[in-house]
Amino acid sequence: MFRTLISTDDLETRLAQPDIVICDVRHDLAKPDAWGREQYAAGHIPGAIFVHLDTELSAPRTGTNGRHPLPTPEQAAATFGRLGIAKGKHVVAYDQGGGAYAARLWWMLRWLGFESVAVLDGGYAKWSAEGRVVSTDPTQPTPATFDIARVTPTVNATGVMASIPRQGLLILDARAAERYRGETEPFDPVAGHIPGARNRPHTQNLNADGTFKEPAFLRAEFGAILDGVPHDEVVHQCGSGVTACHNILAMEIAGLTGTRLYPGSWSEWCADPSRPVEAG
Repeated sequence: MFRTLISTDDLETRLAQPDIVICDVRHDLAKPDAWGREQYAAGHIPGAIFVHLDTELSAPRTGTNGRHPLPTPEQAAATFGRLGIAKGKHVVAYDQGGGAYAARLWWMLRWLGFESVAVLDGGYAKWSAEGRVVSTDPTQPTPATFDIARVTPTVNATGVMASIPRQGLLILDARAAERYRGETEPFDPVAGHIPGARNRPHTQNLNADGTFKEPAFLRAEFGAILDGVPHDEVVHQCGSGVTACHNILAMEIAGLTGTRLYPGSWSEWCADPSRPVEAG
């Protein structure tokens, strides 16, 4: 059972196994509607099912609940069932490269107590660069019943707001440094960050080839930014609750477990003008 990452070698040897569900989560925030489907149609790992970040791994937007609202557990379970995910299956999620979108599916399954899920290390970029077999045949999943084993606690905006005066939580922001500092904001109407948040861009979890750094390196880097803060006080956020999952995955790889997600993240936070904002 793979619980964090799976290598391209290990996945290739398991392609024909009937208990594996491979999910293609390729996505482009600048071209969200069609880009992922177009990439999937042009070529994908054999047997992979396309999963759309906006329509299948997110709930409808209201304008105040962020750009990728987290579905209810029941909504997510229904989606996973349609994908053929159930007890006894092993799920592999991949995207175009470093796992920023695949990690969202990984986290959502873990959120509901499904442990047998891994992100393909290096994603489709590594798979195709290595000359491994690809397919243009779409895969139709066989629906199954997905049972919710548990619902892992998350943190909402109210909890984050309450923690700010007493510094009760360490908010770890996975966005690029220039977005964190408020120098630029390509997606949301307000620039800056949650007061007191620390910045750990999710891209720092990766080697130059798009694979994750070794556990010891990740452990040292996260240890330096946490500076002794207990893991259960760490809350991850990003722009919309997607790349924050990449930091959660990286900490899991490093053996630093028990951290939580603020699903609404910056896009929800800044939608309410009464919430404080820091820059710099």
